[in-house]
Amino acid sequence: MWRNLWLAVLLGALAFSCAAAEQKGDARPRRLALVIGNASYEDHSLTNATRDAAATGELLSRLGFEVMTYENLDRARMNEAVHEFNRRLAAGGVGLLYFAGHAMQVGKSTLLLPVDAQGSPAAPITQGIDLNGILAGMSVPRSDQVNLVVLDTCLNNPYDPANVSIVQPPSRTIVAYATAPGTYAADGTRHGAYTAALLRAIAQPGRNMEGVLDDAARFVSHATEGRQVPWIAEGPAAAASEFQFAPSAAQASDSGNDHSRSTTATETVVAFQSRGILRKDSNEQYELTFWESIKDSTYPSDYEAYLKAYPNGRFATLAHARIDRLRASAAAPKAQSQTQTQPEHARAAAPPASSLMAPPAPAPAEKSVAASPPPTPASKPALKTAASTAGEIKDCATCPALVALPGGTFEMGSNSDDPAERPVHRVSIGQPFAIGKYEVTVEQWNACADASGCPRIDIEGNPSKSTPVHNLSWDDAQVYVKWLSKTTGKTYRLPTEAEWEYAARGGTTTTYWWGNEMRKGYADCKDCGEPWRKDSPVNVGSFMPNPFGLFDMNGSVWEWVADCWHSSYKGAPADARVWDEAGCPMRVIRGGSWPDGGAYMQSSTRFKYSASVRQSQNGLRVARDMK
Repeated sequence: MWRNLWLAVLLGALAFSCAAAEQKGDARPRRLALVIGNASYEDHSLTNATRDAAATGELLSRLGFEVMTYENLDRARMNEAVHEFNRRLAAGGVGLLYFAGHAMQVGKSTLLLPVDAQGSPAAPITQGIDLNGILAGMSVPRSDQVNLVVLDTCLNNPYDPANVSIVQPPSRTIVAYATAPGTYAADGTRHGAYTAALLRAIAQPGRNMEGVLDDAARFVSHATEGRQVPWIAEGPAAAASEFQFAPSAAQASDSGNDHSRSTTATETVVAFQSRGILRKDSNEQYELTFWESIKDSTYPSDYEAYLKAYPNGRFATLAHARIDRLRASAAAPKAQSQTQTQPEHARAAAPPASSLMAPPAPAPAEKSVAASPPPTPASKPALKTAASTAGEIKDCATCPALVALPGGTFEMGSNSDDPAERPVHRVSIGQPFAIGKYEVTVEQWNACADASGCPRIDIEGNPSKSTPVHNLSWDDAQVYVKWLSKTTGKTYRLPTEAEWEYAARGGTTTTYWWGNEMRKGYADCKDCGEPWRKDSPVNVGSFMPNPFGLFDMNGSVWEWVADCWHSSYKGAPADARVWDEAGCPMRVIRGGSWPDGGAYMQSSTRFKYSASVRQSQNGLRVARDMK
């Protein structure tokens, strides 16, 4: 199904783009493709997925796409590939995502499986990458926007076969599936049945999308004797009927040569259920196996995974009870531990933990670090000692520690090849403000959740209380700062993008706050040296602070800021105010995250994400006014 959809989407996008360009008298719009083939699964390896991705990538390249092709990606690398794809797609044009590998449809979630998302019944749910999050990143408005997604995979639900539902994609987006919801996709001798059909159909020049899809569906039906039915989902304004395939003469000639015909011949089906996760037992036994694998877990996320798989399962009531018990036991000792571990200088300025919901006694405005930057930090990672916390602002026992920064002027942006960071422009910060010394931690977020001020956030694994909270949407971040404001009587908010970069640079003008070259030991990223963990960020404060005394401004988690996303700095404010728009759907994130490479650690790095969508690498750092 994915394969049929891919062909249709491709054909439609190409024809639509070419027609629009001809009307304007311009060259056809830019086209960018992310192609992923995952085959090396430990439990259920695939024979053709990487070959399918390679053939698809080669064809797209001949059709004028810039192609990013990857094979056998684990979860961290797959997330990184999607982030890079969306970053490059922001420049405009047609965006096409092709995925061949294992997937499943659990409720309304299409979960694409990295190669490390196996090993237990719960792993596909906890490690799978939700298509909804990918589509949110692709849906940011841009010039010549057409979004095409092709999934050559099964859409079965191994837990509850009846619990499958395809949702409508975002605007100007088409998702093509190789098979119908709840069913399987077949494999041939060299390619999947659907990919082979698409490659064959697309070799016929001059066909519109409907014709190509009809041909591909007919090829698949003939090869599978009617057992596989491709599926398509269209978002608003997708204008599928306007898509047509119109290759150049050179492309038509190339796609009709002997080599193309030899690689796109009809496939002989050798496996009808190759691309889905198959149960080895009955429905009842598989559910029991799932439960047995988690029943002694101390992680709420494992029980939440069970409930996602079996919302009405035989152990659903027990799973809810376990979640409630684990969260209650984690919250019970907080008041005592916070009192025991609070530094003396901070304890005097903070209210007792038991009075968290009442506004604390106002702290003096001067209770902040000095206006001048602190000395250059030592070469070793800073530890949380009394010296490192001197002068910080704490408005309550569980509030984030703040550092007060003076106003000033700096050059914002960079002259890199990323148009989103240009042009470099001078910004004046007219008033002092306070910003989080660290990113908001799991413990601090949970204090809000315990007070019924914030939603519970599902974070994979068993993060420590000092891990930066992540898997947050911009809307979640707004809920948290509003709760802080209500609790403390102070005006908490997200920093503006200008304030964030001013704070991140720490008075420097170099690429990174530590210089113009990437160095290990300065940030939490996959190329940044130890400490580093593949599956989650390390504890806040594990690396050296920047010259303003702020930790983890580079790496760790992407940090939401207040501003609406704009694709460049043209027209940006010359001061520190929020650059906003009414009804803004996409907001800015800054700083990079732990699975990202070193290039994302630059002080000027900026990206965007849908304001209402949670993403596992997105967190926050708070700011507040000093008035």
